[in-house]
Amino acid sequence: MTDTADTPEDPARPPSGALRRGWTTGACATAAAKAAYEALLTERFPNPVAVRLPRGLRATFDLAETRLSDGSAYAAVIKDAGDDPDVTHGARICCEVTPQQPGTGVRFAAGEGVGTVTLPGLPVPPGEPAINPKPREMITGALEEVAADFGVAPDVLVTVSIPGGVVLAEKTANSRLGIVGGLSVLGTTGVVIPYSCASWIHSIHRAVDVARATGMDHLAAATGRTSEAAIRAHHELPERALIDMGDFAGGLLKYVRAHPIPRLSVAGGFGKLSKLADGHMDLHSSRSAVDVTQLATRLADLGASPELVMQAGSAVSAGAVLAMAADAGLDMKLAESVARGAREVCRASVAGAADIDVLIVARDGRVLAHVGP
Repeated sequence: MTDTADTPEDPARPPSGALRRGWTTGACATAAAKAAYEALLTERFPNPVAVRLPRGLRATFDLAETRLSDGSAYAAVIKDAGDDPDVTHGARICCEVTPQQPGTGVRFAAGEGVGTVTLPGLPVPPGEPAINPKPREMITGALEEVAADFGVAPDVLVTVSIPGGVVLAEKTANSRLGIVGGLSVLGTTGVVIPYSCASWIHSIHRAVDVARATGMDHLAAATGRTSEAAIRAHHELPERALIDMGDFAGGLLKYVRAHPIPRLSVAGGFGKLSKLADGHMDLHSSRSAVDVTQLATRLADLGASPELVMQAGSAVSAGAVLAMAADAGLDMKLAESVARGAREVCRASVAGAADIDVLIVARDGRVLAHVGP
């Protein structure tokens, strides 16, 4: 069965067969920084360069570019995200290491294509380069390892750059999170697991964090662009209030339960929100299916004829059920029934941590139903 929902933002289906894992931006930056620092001390770049990752893993990276000049060393690694559809796959992750005054330790700067944090609520404070704590820890650890080998202290500035990062950042949620000028350097384990969509869920969590830290009292999460435009217009919300939830309703709702906000609006297409109403927390077509039998039951509860109920129960998609309901003048009532069901699931999931309302949006952007305060 197929969904009828606004799906331009849906992650692609994973291919069949074994999937190749890749390396996070943070892991690549660690390798580049380590190679550059060793060259700064020895005038020779190790290539390949081995780094220690969290959880006891080790990885080896080939250097794509090196440069040694008076007072600094530079190295670059091409990011390999494996079989994950990562926007930074193939990007050049670069680090320049420059000596600093004794006692300063390892410091970080944002070079070309790496963003700067401008809003509170993220793991690093405003004014800092958008290099998350775990990559900072990985880079610092790698430099300390090199420094120990040569009996020196790692008092250096590490400037991380990602050429083309400004354009790539347009495909991420960085602008809504207050990260300007480029990408974030992410990664908690150093390893990219294909189709785990960890970066997407990470951006959802960070959007909630920023909203809480900046005093926003109303967020709107949508499954795609059409529903996002509809809910923004319906509630007259600023762009920073919008969360690109995609299919990850569970990732959002569980986080809101632990990090309460005053109000949360949820919007999506009829098919996706019918799955949410049935209790599914992952709305992607490869991981949950529309239950047309349940939609038929909803029609029966609305007084539909036995013939319509029977036809709906054997329909091929949620959209087909909605079209049948429209012919009987029950489409808006059916959409409202689904919205009520989705709202109850959301309310149960957040356990009072937010006031919830739900919009169901047609493909053409019309609001078919709105349930809640």
